[in-house]
Amino acid sequence: MARATDMGQCAVATFKKYSPLLILAVVWEACSRLGLVSQYALPPLTEIFASFGWLLTGSPYHMHAGMSLARAGAGLALAGSVGVTIGTLMATFRSVNATLGPIVQILYPMPKSALIPLTILWFGLGHSSKVFLIFLGCLLPITIATYNGVRGVDRVLLWSGASLGASRGARILDISFMAALPSIMAGLRTSLALSFVLLVSSELVMSNEGLGYLIRMLGDGGLYPAMFAVILTVVAMGFTADRLVQALTARVLRWRE
Repeated sequence: MARATDMGQCAVATFKKYSPLLILAVVWEACSRLGLVSQYALPPLTEIFASFGWLLTGSPYHMHAGMSLARAGAGLALAGSVGVTIGTLMATFRSVNATLGPIVQILYPMPKSALIPLTILWFGLGHSSKVFLIFLGCLLPITIATYNGVRGVDRVLLWSGASLGASRGARILDISFMAALPSIMAGLRTSLALSFVLLVSSELVMSNEGLGYLIRMLGDGGLYPAMFAVILTVVAMGFTADRLVQALTARVLRWRE
């Protein structure tokens, strides 16, 4: 009985949390059906869901979705590994910070979508150009988050580790990195959202496959409900990925409790 009560309370809490989305869906459907908004600009949700079913059965939708996820995952993974390394080195060694710090500060405010022509020039229209663009766009937020996290470590902890005989490498890995994990995970979450933005932007402009390409082709063909179905697919992917990162963050940072 207690378990059933807990499940009921959890369901009620979940409903309350996401009830604004249900309200938005009802308003969306009503505005489109009643003619308050043109159905070309905002197709009814029921037609969008019907088009989503058509996409699942009658088009290479799975191939496009898989390609986009592979690109986003590869670019984000590269940015995470390289960004954490660079950020840690910048925060630990003054010479590295003096060399790379000005470059990071100059490049960080630049709109990453402005690099699309450059990636086309370097890598062409293939898979590598999208991965490289996502890598560049996600690299700096992770680097800065890591740098700030490592720089914010309590020096007393580092001095204590040194006094106990820990090597510099051990202090970096066991003290600085662990203490900087909250900041690193926050930077990863920011970069995750940015990866989807850059993914769709690049595929809209320079791709023959992927969800961004599918959005462009369906829009050009006047299949607006199907186009919105793909857009909502990207939204659902981003939301799911963000929930997974939050769950990973909670698991990784359990030691803080």
